[in-house]
Amino acid sequence: MDSKNQSLFKAFIITGFSDFPDLEMPIVLFFILSYMITLLANILLICLIFLSPSLKTPMYFFLCSLSGMDILCATSVSPNLIHMFLKHNNVILLSWCTVQFLFSAGSAGSEYFVLTVMSYDRYVAVCKPLHYSQLLSKKFCMISSIGSWVTGFSATFAIAIIFPFNDFCISNVIDHFFCDLNELLELSCSNISLIWALMLVDGALLFTCFILTITSYTFIISSILKIQSVQKKNKTFSTCASHLMAVSVFYSSISILYLIPNVLRTQSQRKLITILYTNVIPMVNPFIYSLRNKDVSKSMRHLLRQAKSF
Repeated sequence: MDSKNQSLFKAFIITGFSDFPDLEMPIVLFFILSYMITLLANILLICLIFLSPSLKTPMYFFLCSLSGMDILCATSVSPNLIHMFLKHNNVILLSWCTVQFLFSAGSAGSEYFVLTVMSYDRYVAVCKPLHYSQLLSKKFCMISSIGSWVTGFSATFAIAIIFPFNDFCISNVIDHFFCDLNELLELSCSNISLIWALMLVDGALLFTCFILTITSYTFIISSILKIQSVQKKNKTFSTCASHLMAVSVFYSSISILYLIPNVLRTQSQRKLITILYTNVIPMVNPFIYSLRNKDVSKSMRHLLRQAKSF
């Protein structure tokens, strides 16, 4: 049927977790709690890094960028879902859908790049420690951090510009808890080949990030295995453990969501998996990097002692 004779939707209904009627309230409460923890933990970590002279290193500089991306990713999803639930209004305009997609996908894409740069940081620290300050200069760190944000948002921004010009006539119901691009494209009756091309470019960049991260850790593990002292070997590995854990959780959730064929999972399962990278990862990242980190713990205790002295 010609799209001109069909209804064109400019607003959508987000189903949220209506397919889990008994769990809808607990899930929304989890979103509220996880969002509050995400904001507090990441803001606290950013402030701690800025206020502590001992944390003025490239790794913690990149960690500030990662915390900013986590805050943005969670903020793009959680407040709107909470608002819809409390107001019993699941309607979202196409314009707001576009904005939500831009910030959720852009922040997630940026996280790929900053995690890749952080893996390079760990590679230099372990494999080329004598050249660390030279290879990871302030200029390099600044350019890499800004580049992660710009590159991560570039393809997403291009899609967000094209997106509102699509005609949506198949349905106005999004079976998700936010404006997921794949769900929206299934509702489009326009030619989406350009959007798919941009998504392929974005995917190629992210795959490159994955290969670079794997390459960095191949060299890192190879160098660690050559260390004779067990104590030194464990100490060297511990400097990479937090980043390796964060990378593993992030790539695992994305891989399960996008690489496993749809026939192997239901839409309900896709929603639960999506919660991982929109809510769980932003919440746990600051704890992964701080709980077992002696430098962070030491800086925290020092700042607390200073606060008590005032």
